[in-house]
Amino acid sequence: MNSVHLNNSEYAPFYSDYIKALGQVDLQTILKSSLNDLIATLSQLSEEKLTYRYADGKWNIKELVQHIIDAERVLSYRALRFSRNDATNLPGFDEDWYVTYSNGSERNFKDILLEFTQVRNATISLFKSFTPEMFLMIGSANNSDITVRALGFIIAGHQIHHLNIIKEKYL
Repeated sequence: MNSVHLNNSEYAPFYSDYIKALGQVDLQTILKSSLNDLIATLSQLSEEKLTYRYADGKWNIKELVQHIIDAERVLSYRALRFSRNDATNLPGFDEDWYVTYSNGSERNFKDILLEFTQVRNATISLFKSFTPEMFLMIGSANNSDITVRALGFIIAGHQIHHLNIIKEKYL
């Protein structure tokens, strides 16, 4: 159940690039391997690299990783709510606003990486706890229907998307 191709009806079109870039993968495997890839790629960077912005108005690496953490928390919360058959339409969130108020740029990067690891491990545990029926449950976020399993793949795809941007534009 965790490695099937998702139907386009399981998520909003906004998320399609994150999901399609993954191909057919096992959710638990991709959550673990993408965690390891991010840590291996970023853990030894200098403060200069971590605070570099390739253009005005762009986030630095610290802020990008903080954004990944924040988005993963929001998406995991949605998965928890929907897996519990909660039909409440959950609001969206403004990622730029979150980054502005995250203090990510000022934080110690080792602390950010530790937080990311802890959040990802909690996400892995949460999705491991879901039954096949829970994966197919549907909820509404930002007025768009989405399945629990789609949220898991979006979490992985979102992180990989941003790590690829870091590799292309920052390193």
